[in-house]
Amino acid sequence: MPGIRGPSEYSQEPPRHPSLKVNAKEPFNAEPPRSALVSSYVTPVDLFYKRNHGPIPIVDHLQSYSVTLTGLIQNPTKLFIKDIRSLPKYNVTATLQCAGNRRTAMSKVRNVRGVGWDVSAIGNAVWGGAKLADVLELVGIPKLTASTYLGGRHVEFVSVDRCKEENGGPYKASIPLSQATNPEADVLLAYEMNGETLNRDHGFPLRVVVPGVIGARSVKWLDSINVIAEESQGFFMQKDYKMFPPSVNWDNINWSSRRPQMDFPVQSAICSVEDVQMVKPGKVSIKGYAVSGGGRGIERVDISLDGGKNWVEASRTQKPGKHYISEHNSSDKWAWVLFEATIDVSETTEVIAKAVDSAANVQPENVESVWNLRGVLNTSWHRVLLRLGHSNL
Repeated sequence: MPGIRGPSEYSQEPPRHPSLKVNAKEPFNAEPPRSALVSSYVTPVDLFYKRNHGPIPIVDHLQSYSVTLTGLIQNPTKLFIKDIRSLPKYNVTATLQCAGNRRTAMSKVRNVRGVGWDVSAIGNAVWGGAKLADVLELVGIPKLTASTYLGGRHVEFVSVDRCKEENGGPYKASIPLSQATNPEADVLLAYEMNGETLNRDHGFPLRVVVPGVIGARSVKWLDSINVIAEESQGFFMQKDYKMFPPSVNWDNINWSSRRPQMDFPVQSAICSVEDVQMVKPGKVSIKGYAVSGGGRGIERVDISLDGGKNWVEASRTQKPGKHYISEHNSSDKWAWVLFEATIDVSETTEVIAKAVDSAANVQPENVESVWNLRGVLNTSWHRVLLRLGHSNL
């Protein structure tokens, strides 16, 4: 498309933080050290996890870059970046999480396919941009619309990112039109991240941010927006990122039997200590994140030292210096909650964390119960083994 193109080789990739290169794969998929996740409420841009399917696109001429709005609408048009920036700007604090976050723990039960994410395929940022609901009004679609006059019921986002799963075609995904046109859903066409212009890794010059939904729907390097009758027929909507029971394998899978995954379930992870870490006897601080999809708040985070027989409640925070109240107007409904508890370690101990959201959804006890062949949505209790010994903690 005019103004943006995909490079032919990985030698033109942008620079990355050294800590991300340790666990990176090409295409450059990398997560930060887990301890970095609880160092601040807002994840620094250079430590935000990265996921793409081909070489990072290059913007040649920002002024000529445009997004095409087409499909089942009466007024197809082309919007330049200046047109989008002329709309009211909103800042939305939202956590993005790959559906495969914590996949490595699932692979220990049985082999799964996918990038080997630990607990850090997640990040919380302040996204700045125009609301998609305002953009769609420019082509004659009123707010809170579920269907257009021509029968459009879904909004498809198409990227410049090319991928082998689409046989060299573009990455794409969709959300319901009712969500896209709802201002309260806070779906953005974002051009800023943490108060700065998006960088190339995170979608420069323009990306979609769909809060509360798995990261696969927040399409980067936006090329076009299509209003369509059915869900996107792209690979990552129809043959990936669906939740199957443990009984399904690659011989009996029926992709059409399941809906594409959208909201992510309630999730938590311990980040201040590593699994099988040596610690000194005494007090140990247990910190981590908890988050739930669909704008649901975190009602509680529980910590156990005896396999789940007894629990203590961790403290919860979001913005520094402000008390967190689940689903209160002072809280960021799309963002993670950081938790902390101090435990007394006198012997080798397995620490368990589980979160409960405002709808009383709770993380399942065992990974075996949620195992699936793609290794997505591992939201089982998070477990970290602490061994008694010498440590600097």
